[in-house]
Amino acid sequence: MRPFFVAFLALGLALAAAPAAFAQRPPDPERWRALDLENTLYIDTTKGRIVIEMYPEVAPQHVERVKTLARARFYDGQTFFRVIDGFMAQTGDPLNSGEGASQLPDLQQEFLFRRGADMPFVEASFRGGARQGFYKTLPIETQPDSQMRVTRDQRVSAWGLHCAGVAAMARAEDPNSANSQFFITRAPYPSLDKRYTVWGRVVFGQSTVNAIQVGEPPENPDRMTAVRVAADLPETERAPLYVMRTDGRDFRELINEVRNARRADFSVCDVEIPARVPQDRRERRWWSIIPFIP
Repeated sequence: MRPFFVAFLALGLALAAAPAAFAQRPPDPERWRALDLENTLYIDTTKGRIVIEMYPEVAPQHVERVKTLARARFYDGQTFFRVIDGFMAQTGDPLNSGEGASQLPDLQQEFLFRRGADMPFVEASFRGGARQGFYKTLPIETQPDSQMRVTRDQRVSAWGLHCAGVAAMARAEDPNSANSQFFITRAPYPSLDKRYTVWGRVVFGQSTVNAIQVGEPPENPDRMTAVRVAADLPETERAPLYVMRTDGRDFRELINEVRNARRADFSVCDVEIPARVPQDRRERRWWSIIPFIP
């Protein structure tokens, strides 16, 4: 019986090891894209964590400003002092009044950006000559790729769209007055397009954004307890987040599914980009509610 027992034990160990080996396979890079930790922002709030993908290629000055202030712990403890349901949640003011700013100089606006072949666009809708779709997780409107052939820099104009979850810089009447205050949209708000600098989008935690206490100011305002660049955190505090590639087949199928469901009411803002984590961790921490990559 002993040889049988040894063989059975060996088989059991092999079977036990197989799922672990399978789980450690990286996600299909043609379907899923890992977030760049240097351009991922974690906002811990009294309602939960928000994860934002930042786009330095879209708004380089504003992304650098947010990262600089986060690394200086400037945002820690600041409240969401202006929160309007169906609109946005605003924060980033040390006075928590809408009149404060950091000691750094104001920024020049970056309402539009120049998009080249290195920034692939996936079209979701074309109405009235407007091409709307996605660059990475960011909803944008853009001139067509064909115009790149006739522009001096071989790029075309594009701008972020204020769909739910978009992070943009607040400002005064002067277009070049953005400094430290920013807002995250709770619902689509197209009247803001090309008027405020878009620098990121929520990839996890939109339910947290929507749960922030409403008011101008709220009676019991929620606050940011810590704002950190993901690259600066220990690995145990970072979620191994992947987002569906917007330049892949799966995403095009998702667009078609949403378009067919919404029909005439379809908008680029109706498309929610899936975020997932791979099955490669023995212990799931705060990201336990995020589904696994299939």
